[in-house]
Amino acid sequence: MIGLIGIVTIFVMVFGGYLAAGGKFAIILKSLPFEMMMIGGAAIGAFLISNDMHAIKHTAKDIGKVFKGPKWKPEDYKDLLCLLYELIRLAKQNPVAIEQEIEEPESSKIFSKYPKILEDSEAIALIADTLRSASMNYDDPLQVEEVLEKRMETNLQNAMHSSHALQTVADGLPALGIVAAVLGVIKTMGSIDQPPEILGKMIGGALVGTFLGVFLAYGLVGPFASKVRAVVEEDSHFYQLIREVLVANLHSHAANICIEVGRQNTPAHCRPKFADLEDALKAVKKEAA
Repeated sequence: MIGLIGIVTIFVMVFGGYLAAGGKFAIILKSLPFEMMMIGGAAIGAFLISNDMHAIKHTAKDIGKVFKGPKWKPEDYKDLLCLLYELIRLAKQNPVAIEQEIEEPESSKIFSKYPKILEDSEAIALIADTLRSASMNYDDPLQVEEVLEKRMETNLQNAMHSSHALQTVADGLPALGIVAAVLGVIKTMGSIDQPPEILGKMIGGALVGTFLGVFLAYGLVGPFASKVRAVVEEDSHFYQLIREVLVANLHSHAANICIEVGRQNTPAHCRPKFADLEDALKAVKKEAA
């Protein structure tokens, strides 16, 4: 919602200010289709050249994050802590049972309580792989932590590709606007024998290209890239929380301590209150009893 409000604000303030200053839309509307064809078409072509099909689909999908915001909400962080608590308790009480849970999470009674988390293949894989490492008696938790850190860095870099691709387009749009403007000037120079009022309209039409390139770069595509990057970084905290809790478990801390480590490492605006989380964990224990 806030993304739509931002877009509407941009258009109202820019074009409303133009009209309030006495500007006329006629020359912009007349030139807009042709300028958009040159600038927008060139930007799309450059985007296609610089990305493979997977990156193109990924970027198109990630544009929706501008309007949807982060995938993981505060209640999801609480659910994740409850899920990890159940798994850690089971791993300490019955190592054989935990193997069944992590090898077939789709049929797991524990994972099925948290369908949104279960749908995220990376979160499930991260949990299962780390618990599997614990069951294999890794004697160096720091080594596991390092492996997890590298894994999440790689995943974050891949997830960031959409924002990088959009930012590259945004960086090129002003130059493409200049290209369109130069072509407009060339067209105008070919009609230098026309009266001033005609030349003025032609020059104005050429300048629409410069305006459009800058407007699209700094008013739309650039902010889209920044928003996608912010959302990806926000969602990455969810996976970092998994690492923190399970690494604490590898250090043989009690389940409650592991969960508190995770709670403390949850972003402030998503961090559940201690009392609320304690009540949720009590409900989990009561249900498991």
